[in-house]
Amino acid sequence: QVQLVESGGGLVQAGGSLRLSCAASGDTFNNYHMGWFRQAPGKGHEFVAAINWSDLSTYHADAAKGRFTISVDNAKNMVYLQMNSLKPEDTAVYYCAASLGQMGITWHEYVYWGRGTQVTVSS
Repeated sequence: QVQLVESGGGLVQAGGSLRLSCAASGDTFNNYHMGWFRQAPGKGHEFVAAINWSDLSTYHADAAKGRFTISVDNAKNMVYLQMNSLKPEDTAVYYCAASLGQMGITWHEYVYWGRGTQVTVSS
C-alpha cells in the first residue's frame, strides 16, 4: 500500500526558503508521477508542480515557475519541493500526491495522498 509522508513545513518570513520532503513507500515508483498541491483556507486544491519518476520530466504551475523546484531522489524514494522567494500568498497546507500513468495537474488525477504539511509565510 502506497504511503506518502510530508515534512519540512513551517513558519518563514516573506522572501525566505523552505524545502518540503515527501517520503514514498509501499511500491516501486519508476512508473509513477508525483505531484505537489496546496490548499489555502477556504480554497480548493491548487496544483504546484509534478514530476515523472521515470524520465524526471517536470511541470510547474505558473505561480511556482522560477521560485519552486520539484525533484526526486531515486535511491531514497524521496520527492522534494524547494521553495524560494516565498510570499504570504504561498501560505497553505502542502500535499504530496502520487499516481500511475500520464503526468497530471489536477487533484482528481492523483490516487495517493499524504496528510500535508503546513507552510506559513509572514509578511
